[in-house]
Formats: sequence, structure tokens, C-alpha cells
Amino acid sequence: MASSSRPATSSATSSTDEPPLWEFVTKIEKHGTGGTWKFTCNFCGEQRQGSYSRVKAHLLGIKGVGIAICKKATMVDKIKMRKLEDSYEEKKDASKAKEVGLPCEATLGLKKRITISNPMIRAYGVEIRDQLDEEIARMFYTGGLPFNLARNPHFQRAFEFAATNKIEGYIPPSYNKLRATLLQKEKENVHKLLEPIRLSWKEKGVSIVSDGWSDPTRKPLINFMATLGNGPMFIKAVNCFGEVKDKFFIANLMKEVINEIGHENVVQVITGNAPVCKAAGELIMSEFSDIYWTSCVVHTLNLALKNICSPINAETNETAYDECHWINDIHLDAIAIKNYIMNHGMRLSMFSKFTPLRLISIADTRFASIIVMLKRLKLFKIPLQEMVISEE
Repeated sequence: MASSSRPATSSATSSTDEPPLWEFVTKIEKHGTGGTWKFTCNFCGEQRQGSYSRVKAHLLGIKGVGIAICKKATMVDKIKMRKLEDSYEEKKDASKAKEVGLPCEATLGLKKRITISNPMIRAYGVEIRDQLDEEIARMFYTGGLPFNLARNPHFQRAFEFAATNKIEGYIPPSYNKLRATLLQKEKENVHKLLEPIRLSWKEKGVSIVSDGWSDPTRKPLINFMATLGNGPMFIKAVNCFGEVKDKFFIANLMKEVINEIGHENVVQVITGNAPVCKAAGELIMSEFSDIYWTSCVVHTLNLALKNICSPINAETNETAYDECHWINDIHLDAIAIKNYIMNHGMRLSMFSKFTPLRLISIADTRFASIIVMLKRLKLFKIPLQEMVISEE
């Protein structure tokens, strides 16, 4: 990109949208939250500090910006850097020019429209309201926001507050303010609201409930909640991606939560019935003599229901299997029907014409999932029959 006299550029170029002349310096350390960096010039090797405007002035020889001019960059280097900078600025201008106007601005500017509009319309601010509606709609469309956000009471209250209070020069919170300052304030507010529940732990004791699940990206998570008569309270969720989830790993996570709450406030730890959870619970009981491990009652009943109608149980309990094995047979038929419809777009579309209700898939870990599935299909009995005998 530059002449043979130019040394190697920094390998840590941020992104394709970054101004091009950052490539001709080596970033060392960022100062503050803005775009000020301590950097080393790849031509002269001198260490400087400033934003991109000072980098540009140093490399291109622009005076009066508060930074010394690079003495090692040749005229050929400066010409090539100037071309890169001009090309970058042209792309920025082109992107601004491509911005699509709002529907109300398609033919005439808003100010001109207001001057020629009906006095009654102007008195009620109809056109200004239309433009605001279109700006909000454009925010939804370009940001990929779900339309359900419009039903959020905080969304409505925010605009109502802005409309009823004259706030001169107000600017909405920036990206950094939303993810830092305001988020921290909201967190502190939630902690303050939950303080009465924490204070009741010492009087009544608390149970720690733990369960494993996967998020939409299939990352394995283990969550912990504290529960008592006043209601449950979420403690934390741990991302276990890449971890070996043995009894020692799970027990250590439990101990961290117990120490956070205070072992003197914990009565019991409740988990699923998996062998690794049981082993982790035994480790907790061996270390904390006044804390008990309890298996999940719902999970226990679910396993019992499955065991009654399982073929594995046929030899050990022949009477129960003879009377209940039909439940498992019907469940398999129900799953086949569900998969036949759900796994093909045309069949699912056809099914939707006969009933507004939706097929649901019940996780095996849910209590009495077989019964829930059959109960759901019973609601579809007549629509399913009509679908099967239809000409389609």
C-alpha cells in the first residue's frame, strides 16, 4: 500500500469500517471512552497520543492540529494515504446519500408541507404526528425489533412522558450509556427491591433449587434459585460450555451459591434425580452437616410414570405392564402424527387451515409429558379427521 520504505503495519486492524490511516500506526493503549489512543507511527517510530484526526494530521502533514508532522513518510506514501482517505470519505458520503426518506418526505419536505396544509390539520399537528409514527416504524424495521415491543408498557410510557414534558435538547441514551450506566442503575434498583426477601432468609431459611437446561444457541447452562414462602429469587446461571459436568464440578457451583447466601441460612439443596446430581448432593451434605440434599419430586413422579409403561418393566412387574403398556403405544403413535405434520411445510400449512390451535412438542423432562401430549391431540381429533379425508 505504501512504498518500500514503509515498515510493516499493525496486524491488529479493527474492522473494515475503521478509517484507513489507523493501519499505518500501531495502537498501544486506549485513553478514556472516546477514540483517543496512544500509538506508534510505523514510519518514524515515534510514540504519540490522540484521536484519528491527529493520526491523519501526523501522517499527511497537516499543520495546526496539535501534533508534529511525520518526517519519515515520503511524498509517494502521503499520496497513497491521501487516496485511501479520499476513497473512505466518498464511501461515507455515498452511504449517507442512500438513506431512504420517510413516506411523508417522499415528495415535499415536512416544513413545506406544513405551510401549505389545511389550518385545521396544522393546528392538531397531524403531519408532525405522521412523521413521528414513521420514524418509530422505521426504527422497528431497520433494527429488526419485534412488533410486540409496541405493546411493552415501558415503550408507551417513554413516549407519553416525552410528549407531556418539554425537554429542550434531549438526546436519547447512547449505546455505552444503555449497556453501562443505566444497566448498573437498573441492577441496583432490582437488588434494592429484593432486599426484603433476603432479610427473611435468616428467619425462615431458604432452599436452593438447581436445574440444567440449554439456551437457544444450545449452550448448556445450570441455574440456581433461592426459594421460600415469600417466593423464589433467581441467583445466577452458569455457562458450562466446554466443562466436564461431574459431581465435583456441580458440587463446587453449589458451594459458591451456598457461601453467597450464607450456609447458616440454607436448609436444603434440590436437584434432579440424575446420578451425578445425587453424588454432588452427597458431597454437599458431607461438608455442610446442617444442609440436606433433596431430589425433585416432580422428576421422581415423572420417572415413575415412565417406568410403569416401559417394556423394561415387563419382566419385573408383569401385572402393571399388562394394564398400562397401551399408554406407551399410544404415545408413540401421537409422536408419529406430530412429526408427520410438523416436519413438512406443506402438511403444516394444510393443518393450519383446519384449526387455529398449534401442535406443541412436550419435552421428555416435563411432568407427565405423555399425558400432556395426548390431551393436546384430543383437542385436534375432529380437525385431524377432516384434514385426512380432505381432497388435498
